[in-house]
Amino acid sequence: MKKLKKIVIVGFPNVGKSTLFNRLLREKKSLVHSLPGMTRDQVSAVCSLKSKKFVLIDTGGFFDTLEDPLSSQIRNKAQEAAEMADILLFVLDGKRDLLPAEEELFLSLRKLNKPIFVVVNKIDSPSEEAKIGDFFRLGEEEIFAISAEHKINLEILEQTLQELIPSPGLDEEKSKPLQIALVGRVNVGKSSIVNRLCGEEKLIVSEIPGTTRDSTDTLIYRDKKAFSLVDTAGIRKLSRAQDKREKASIIKAKKDITRADVICMIMDAQEFPTRQDSAVAHLSRESGKPMIVALNKWDLIQKGTRTSEDFKNRCYTKLDFVNYAPLLFVSALSGKRVIKILDSAEQVYMSGKKRVGTSQLNNFLIWVNEHHPALSKKRTRMKIKYMTQKGILPPTFILFTHSQVSLAPSYERFFTRLLREKFDFWGTPIRLVLRKN
Repeated sequence: MKKLKKIVIVGFPNVGKSTLFNRLLREKKSLVHSLPGMTRDQVSAVCSLKSKKFVLIDTGGFFDTLEDPLSSQIRNKAQEAAEMADILLFVLDGKRDLLPAEEELFLSLRKLNKPIFVVVNKIDSPSEEAKIGDFFRLGEEEIFAISAEHKINLEILEQTLQELIPSPGLDEEKSKPLQIALVGRVNVGKSSIVNRLCGEEKLIVSEIPGTTRDSTDTLIYRDKKAFSLVDTAGIRKLSRAQDKREKASIIKAKKDITRADVICMIMDAQEFPTRQDSAVAHLSRESGKPMIVALNKWDLIQKGTRTSEDFKNRCYTKLDFVNYAPLLFVSALSGKRVIKILDSAEQVYMSGKKRVGTSQLNNFLIWVNEHHPALSKKRTRMKIKYMTQKGILPPTFILFTHSQVSLAPSYERFFTRLLREKFDFWGTPIRLVLRKN
């Protein structure tokens, strides 16, 4: 896949950077909150303007504050994003005057020698637009007065950006990146794993619970294939959340599970599986997405105490409802086997897209009816007449029977296991639908 130009949105906290990001992207990807400091890491996504594609990046606020112990790291990450940008959007708050610190920031960004556009946000009426003269102190000939929230004058900014983005080449790859959502409870090392796969400290890592607030997309390339790593906030009970921002983060993380192509559930090898690990695994399974499980911090397990087989048995015993998911033993600190996350994600995604012909399914069913006849929920024998595959992601099969009585849960699990083993449906949940014929 051809590397795309990067447009980075920068500015002080609470000027509307995330709102502008969502408007340009045309979806609510970046969390927006009235409280400042919602965005900490870079939030990025592939954006399209009339077939022209680029990577749009939202950053944390360029301002140190005592309220957030990570503010200096947030600022540093925003600076790194600005240095890697092809185009900068410098966003200001039109509801107040230009701050001296914002002037200093603009001058420092201009030294990067990149195209930089001044965007004065929150201009909701013509009378407010007439008052933006103060912002011309920055020395720019053109200032974009917009309201990202109300979509006022947004098309003017989009037109300007569109002219700077090259048209897609004839040989440009049309497939979208494989989106892998890294999910898990707090402090299991999700951001550290993303950083290791990127080969740089792209995301903020801290022992403070809830460091990651918004889900962050990181686009990486491997063997000419694109992957989008979605680092989500740690999932825990809403009642345990520290404030409204963390609650919003948890809700967003749960939504990202349903939007991903593949779920990578991260657990701490030193303490697993906890009750919250089980809750996250249930969410992942219910999404119907292909799934892998990674035991992080494997380097901290004392050698010779227990084997990987012991850990595997422990995992699949406690989380038997996701025993179809491949288990990886990784270390974000040393990098050991972390790259296998990408390989396994590709494999389980292809497994979830697999289709089996009706004739193959019914040959399988003949054998099942002969050797392991179906058992109903009422504990009576029942015959499955024939079956067919209805859909993929997850693979869904329709079983035609004489009655509408459900299968016994134990038999349904047994039948699903036979189906998985026969047709190699590893890494993906399977759905069975009974129909009376």
